[in-house]
Amino acid sequence: MGNAKSGLVIIVSGLPGSGKSYFAQKLAVTLKAVYLSSDRIRISLQAKGKYTLDDKMYIYRTMAKLTDKHLSRGETVVADATFYHHAMRDLFSGIASKRNSKIAFILVIASEELVRERLDELRADSEADLGVYESMKELFEPYLDEHLVLRSGTDNISEMLTLATSYLRRYE
Repeated sequence: MGNAKSGLVIIVSGLPGSGKSYFAQKLAVTLKAVYLSSDRIRISLQAKGKYTLDDKMYIYRTMAKLTDKHLSRGETVVADATFYHHAMRDLFSGIASKRNSKIAFILVIASEELVRERLDELRADSEADLGVYESMKELFEPYLDEHLVLRSGTDNISEMLTLATSYLRRYE
């Protein structure tokens, strides 16, 4: 996806427990893209447990710098985070614009029941629990830009990937 010169940024957003990280990892493999995860960056920066807005923006700025580096090589990047605030999305839009690259937004959603089930399970990289989900749900700013909404289920990853790759063709 994206031409060899300018790359493509694919923002995969959604609330904790929505299935966004599982989907984003599979999408990156499918597209042979670079996968960047806010959870993994937080761990690498030894910032687990730090969740003030400044802490979060530091993680997003770090992820944006990595995105910029990969775009400079013409690579496609799948960026996986909640992206609940416009400022977080705008940061990546600015990087894409600077690099003359395109940016695509994908919002992953899931039923409340499924989210609760997922958040009850221990997850490798994420610290989010039901309380985090509830507060993020209140803070999540609706998209103003064009975006694809994918509903995550218990066994529909193939369908999600098909819909996403079809949607992303417009960015080639």
